[in-house]
Amino acid sequence: MDYYEDAANVEAYIQMAAGYDGRHLMPILRKHLKRSSSLLELGMGPGVDLKLLAEEYRVTGSDQSVLFLERYRRGHPQADLVVLDARLMDIERSFDCIYSNKVLQHLTRAELQESLHRQADVLVAGGILFHTLWYGEGVEVHAGLRSVYYTQESFEPLVGSEYELVEVGRYAEMDEGDSLYVVLKKVQP
Repeated sequence: MDYYEDAANVEAYIQMAAGYDGRHLMPILRKHLKRSSSLLELGMGPGVDLKLLAEEYRVTGSDQSVLFLERYRRGHPQADLVVLDARLMDIERSFDCIYSNKVLQHLTRAELQESLHRQADVLVAGGILFHTLWYGEGVEVHAGLRSVYYTQESFEPLVGSEYELVEVGRYAEMDEGDSLYVVLKKVQP
């Protein structure tokens, strides 16, 4: 996914996403994650949600794009940031929660399934995943950037035996019901 290795694409994304954040998702997250828990954000982009999450949690931001990380670090030199490919989850740390907001839909269904499997290795026992995706069916590619749409029915088969599905729902980001959130809990060994 080299799309965000291009500075023009990074800037275009930041302009397009201006005014959007995950504030409306925080009450859902609070139901499942205690204050001061450790949280890894996958695909933090410009860091809008990371700043929100840091108000309540011990956050680590990650992105595959070094450009996003460098840009955020300029304004937040003490931030805990790592370069991380959401497919591989190659990190030697553990977290109470892994969070992403409209990131994992850039993976193919097979890559998403593998990522969910690998995320279990990074979660503590009883930890949760909180991910949002665009709701719908099919796959679109715009300017080389893939978006895979999901319904509850198409997402559930990707959940491995490592998790139990705790909560799933739809919400409006731009249009009524255009988004899906899922909360998965790592099964205790």
